[in-house]
Amino acid sequence: MKNGKERFVTMSKKSAAGVTLALWMGSGAAMGLAVQGPTFVVKPEKQGATVQSKFYCNIKALTPEERARHKQLSEKLLAARKETVETEKGYEFQYGPDDVTLAELAQWVVAESKCCPFFDFHIDLENGGKLVCLRLTGEEGIKAFIRAEFSIH
Repeated sequence: MKNGKERFVTMSKKSAAGVTLALWMGSGAAMGLAVQGPTFVVKPEKQGATVQSKFYCNIKALTPEERARHKQLSEKLLAARKETVETEKGYEFQYGPDDVTLAELAQWVVAESKCCPFFDFHIDLENGGKLVCLRLTGEEGIKAFIRAEFSIH
């Protein structure tokens, strides 16, 4: 790191997750989980690492109030999920209309699109109103990000 040059280091998914967690814990701010062997840029003047990936969450895109509501909705959506279906370009999360409303899904999508603009969102009401679906899709590689962020095994 002499001569003020940046150093690029490619890390595995496992070590990247550890570094991301360490940075998150050390900074006191949430960072997005980077997937697909991200590149870390280490700048000598900052003594830190920056994650470069085409999929990352910009947590600063939401106000503290929006972030609190988004967290509440995210927890509800994760807990109420009846089924997860893998699609060609992403995943579909299915809900009962008594558990999650279209309005709640729409509110979640508005907030999520601010911090994660790389997602394509699709909300469907199917089976005569008996099934509420949220589909997340995007560019190549989005499935790995969705699996990590939404605890899909």
